[in-house]
Amino acid sequence: MDVASVAQPLAQASDHVPLKRWFAVAAVAVGTFSVVTAEQLPVGLLTSVGGALEVSKGTAGLMVTVPGLVASAAAPVLPVAIGRLDRRVVLLGLISLMVAANVLSAVAPNFAVLLASRFLVGVSIGGFWALAAGIAVRMVPERFIPQATAIAFGGATAANVLGVPAGTLIGELSDWRVAFAILGGLGLLVVVALLLLLPQMPATDPVRLRTLAGQFGNPVVRAGVLVTFLLVSGHFAAFTFVSPIMQNIAGIDQGMIGPVLLAFGLAGIVGNFVTGAAAGRNIRATIATISVLLAVLLALFPIAGGSPVSGVALLIAWGLAFGGVPVGVQTWILKAAPGSTEAATALNTSMFNLAIALGALFGGIVADSVALTAVLWFGAALSVLASLAVWGTRTARR
Repeated sequence: MDVASVAQPLAQASDHVPLKRWFAVAAVAVGTFSVVTAEQLPVGLLTSVGGALEVSKGTAGLMVTVPGLVASAAAPVLPVAIGRLDRRVVLLGLISLMVAANVLSAVAPNFAVLLASRFLVGVSIGGFWALAAGIAVRMVPERFIPQATAIAFGGATAANVLGVPAGTLIGELSDWRVAFAILGGLGLLVVVALLLLLPQMPATDPVRLRTLAGQFGNPVVRAGVLVTFLLVSGHFAAFTFVSPIMQNIAGIDQGMIGPVLLAFGLAGIVGNFVTGAAAGRNIRATIATISVLLAVLLALFPIAGGSPVSGVALLIAWGLAFGGVPVGVQTWILKAAPGSTEAATALNTSMFNLAIALGALFGGIVADSVALTAVLWFGAALSVLASLAVWGTRTARR
């Protein structure tokens, strides 16, 4: 029996999904939660790490920049490099790498060693995220793909809501090294869960470089990758400065920023699952709606967000809209490239991480050279371009 025949989707056309399959999808979601938390954990620990290892805040910021850029490169390269390796083995290896990287972070004697550990985190993020969505959809029948994708990507949203604040709190109450060590312990639990719940997952079709390049011939994948870049970079261009935005525009006290951001994150979780449900009906219209809504909200913020009540309301609506972006675009791409899920997802993951890094970079340039409110207009403009890219797929079909 050849590999192609063995590597059929694990879930067939039946509407019945064994409970163990959903537990496996949930384990993948916790894995996504772990790697995204690992990527963004230093955001809340920059001051502590910088002081302990005697580096400036700007230099300490490399702990976030390095894994983002490495993940962007690893996402398309790793699926090619692993060839026909069982995806279960690869996921276990990537989470184990994340565990090792966090342990190394916890015991790092200097900043150079810490930065090396962050490089390893980037490899883990890019590879795990690129494979996670494809693994999740192989666990369930076709009609449940939007829900499985929403669960798998819900881990990333939950990381922003729970993972990063919790890690920051642990670092403040004890030590930043303890935060990294505990995250490594969570990774070990994920390894055990994946080991127990995931069945063998031979490659359906090994990803090759020409397979990656060939995805750009698919107009929906091409548009989806572009929409990811525009929406994510526009979001992070503005959201990177959400604390001063809420204080200077909405008049929120600094002590209330944490609870307000928690509300933003909770809204994002709701948006993730609302989009997952809507994706089963009309995914293209759903993404177009999200793009237009983000553009309106960001453009409206400098005008109508001048009070604490209106500012918080707009921020919660912003979280609700952006929470649907990862699962929405990913579902769109998966439906357009059912035979090349790993290749298409790898490109989208690469673009997502690149957009985070470049969005924050260009947002900083706009904020410094123009004004703080200009980052909101900049994000709105990119969201408008994203909606035009979605509309362009309709023209391409015609």
